[in-house]
Amino acid sequence: MAAPTDRASELSEAGAAPGAIAPGADGTPLHLRHWATSGKPWATVLLVHGIGEHSGRYERTGRLMAEAGIDVHAFDIRGHGLSGGRRVYVRAWDDYLDDLAVRVAAVREPGVPLVLFGHSMGALIALTYACSDRPAPDLLVLSAVPLDARVPGWQRALAPILSRLAPTAILANPITGEQLSRDPAVGKAYFADPLVQPRSTTRLGAELLKAMKRGREGLDRLRIPALVIHGGGDTLVASRWQRSPAWSGAFYRISITKRSTSPKARRSWLRLWIGSVAGRLRPCQDWCHERRDSHLPARPVRRAAENGRDRLRRGRLRRADRASEKGLRPGSVRLRNRRRPFRG
Repeated sequence: MAAPTDRASELSEAGAAPGAIAPGADGTPLHLRHWATSGKPWATVLLVHGIGEHSGRYERTGRLMAEAGIDVHAFDIRGHGLSGGRRVYVRAWDDYLDDLAVRVAAVREPGVPLVLFGHSMGALIALTYACSDRPAPDLLVLSAVPLDARVPGWQRALAPILSRLAPTAILANPITGEQLSRDPAVGKAYFADPLVQPRSTTRLGAELLKAMKRGREGLDRLRIPALVIHGGGDTLVASRWQRSPAWSGAFYRISITKRSTSPKARRSWLRLWIGSVAGRLRPCQDWCHERRDSHLPARPVRRAAENGRDRLRRGRLRRADRASEKGLRPGSVRLRNRRRPFRG
């Protein structure tokens, strides 16, 4: 799925001057990017990009968030972009998580909420990181997180075998420009970017499939508020797991379709998508400020059944209140609201 921008000319800046270099968990050099806000930031965002791309494709996103008062950091994950390591290869998924732990510690500022923002495979990295025992961010934003893949059974069975026998073998990623965006220019810019690699190794593919299962099974361990976003017309990342009851503790879930059900839904999407529209981040800002104090201590994620019981309890209390106001017995409200049978 494409990076969250809407203009191809702003999507990629492959010719930009290289940023700083910092070592990963095992010393692998990681290329860093930083979009600093002019004043005191009200939040810090750490961006994690998707498979085959690099953090430079989020130039517009980082700039808009910086203009909105957010300090934005990003880095090219190992084997991608300008970072070190074998191209589109990872020895083990935990290498990504260990690198992310290093960057989380490096960008965290006392008293400023830290938001971990992942897109596509970066969202899966962010999710599995947040569900691990590593130092957690304060908030989580997951865009098009892949928790399942449209892969035939024989390929799933073959993936771990190829990962052991030929871990560095290169396979093309079946991605087309039409799948990235409805804007044809976005797909052209993606494939014209010299730092984009629309391919992966067999080891990365096998680790990705295992991480999807790990992410699904780890949803119950998510202990921080999350914003989950997914495109309703996304054909690259399966969205059925975004409706899992295990997401009941998430702050908000948005499914974007080609035709929203109402203008209000479209405006809600624009306001809540961090960095998509400059100056419209107040709901996210309020959300961060509200949870900066109340959500820093870890708390269990509420299950869907518990939420359902709470709704039923609140409904009974409301009916009892209305009955007491009218001088009726609480049970009589239910009878009065029933449709009377037709009598000819």
